[in-house]
Amino acid sequence: MSRFVNMTNRNKKPFILVTNDDGIMAPGIRALVEVMKEIGEVAVIAPDKPQSGMGHAITINSTLRIYPSSFYGVQYEYGCSGTPVDCIKFGVNKLLHRKPDLCVSGINHGSNASISVIYSGTMSAAVEGAIESIPSVGFSLCDYRIDADFTASKVIVRTIVSAVLKNGLPEWSCLNVNIPPLHIDEVKGIKICRQARSNWVEELDERKDPSGNSYYWLSGRFQNFEEGNEETDSWALDNGYVSVVPVQFDMTAHQAIPILKQWKFGIMTKP
Repeated sequence: MSRFVNMTNRNKKPFILVTNDDGIMAPGIRALVEVMKEIGEVAVIAPDKPQSGMGHAITINSTLRIYPSSFYGVQYEYGCSGTPVDCIKFGVNKLLHRKPDLCVSGINHGSNASISVIYSGTMSAAVEGAIESIPSVGFSLCDYRIDADFTASKVIVRTIVSAVLKNGLPEWSCLNVNIPPLHIDEVKGIKICRQARSNWVEELDERKDPSGNSYYWLSGRFQNFEEGNEETDSWALDNGYVSVVPVQFDMTAHQAIPILKQWKFGIMTKP
């Protein structure tokens, strides 16, 4: 079953919720808001500080605070003390006058391709939008520099959002869009693909504070197990394409169910 959002049949502009994980003042969300204001009515609810790597975390053991802001000149605009997912929950359940027609997250500073989607606050906000049955897209530019150029990203965002509003998205899914750090004339196209099989090889760098106590800095290197596979997002980005991966929040390993059903479990005995 698919859910369609076709704004061409409506007399009013789409209502778009914008968030991110780099914080409400980050250059990436500024670029995203600029494009969304050309397309529809915009609400901005974003973390009041960087929340990178938060994944699908929600705040349950401390208070949440919402701060009205005026950076973007829209009716609904708030900084949130919580996570990107908290921002979506606040928007849908508390702050907005109606459910958004679209949720967009980003534009993230740095890649969220391949295994990084698991850790990404940017993408978790988009996934939360999908959980709420809102067509949602997470955007990332593969450039970690604070002065990254979002000019090409704005063109790509406009193109993809227009397609989503026209065609809708399959129900319970969202899009993970990663953009190579290229001039728009150098981008070869938009490639629908799948997440590459990979992981991060973690390194915990041990250091000493002035008192001689150990502390650790998490770092690591990306390991791609599918080098050269043209079906993957890693290949697309390495070869000048924008990668678009459909993401779902059903994490069931469906292919494993028939195998597990063949297991012979022993008799359960009470202690």
